[in-house]
Amino acid sequence: MHVPAHLKYTQSHEWVRTEADGSLTIGITEHAQDLLGDLVFIELPEVGKELAAGQEAAVVESVKAAADVYAPLAGVVTEINPELVDAPESVNQDAYTAWLFKLKPTHAAALEALLDAAAYTAIINTSA
Repeated sequence: MHVPAHLKYTQSHEWVRTEADGSLTIGITEHAQDLLGDLVFIELPEVGKELAAGQEAAVVESVKAAADVYAPLAGVVTEINPELVDAPESVNQDAYTAWLFKLKPTHAAALEALLDAAAYTAIINTSA
C-alpha cells in the first residue's frame, strides 16, 4: 500500500497536504478507497463552511458502503474539487491526486498532531 511520506494522515484515513500559502488540501487515502471499493458518488462541503476538527466534511459512497470524510483540523473550506462530482472514480484511480477539498486552518500548529506516514502505515498494517 502506497503511503506518501510528504503527507500527514488521520486515523480516519484522510490525507493532508500543506500548500505554500498555508492552506491544506485534503483527500482520502489509498487504503480508504481500497476498503470502500468503486466510488459512485461524492458529496463535498460548501465553500465558506466552517468546520471543527473531526467534524463530518464530506461523504463518499461506493457500491459497498458510504463513509464520512472528516475535517482533520478546524478551519474554513476554501475550495472543492468539482471534477469529483462527475467522476468520483478518480479517487479509485489515484487517491493522492484526487483531492476532495481545501481548508484554511484556524490553528496551523494543530497539523503537528496528525500522523506521519510511518505512524499511519503502522495503523493500517495493524488493522489488516
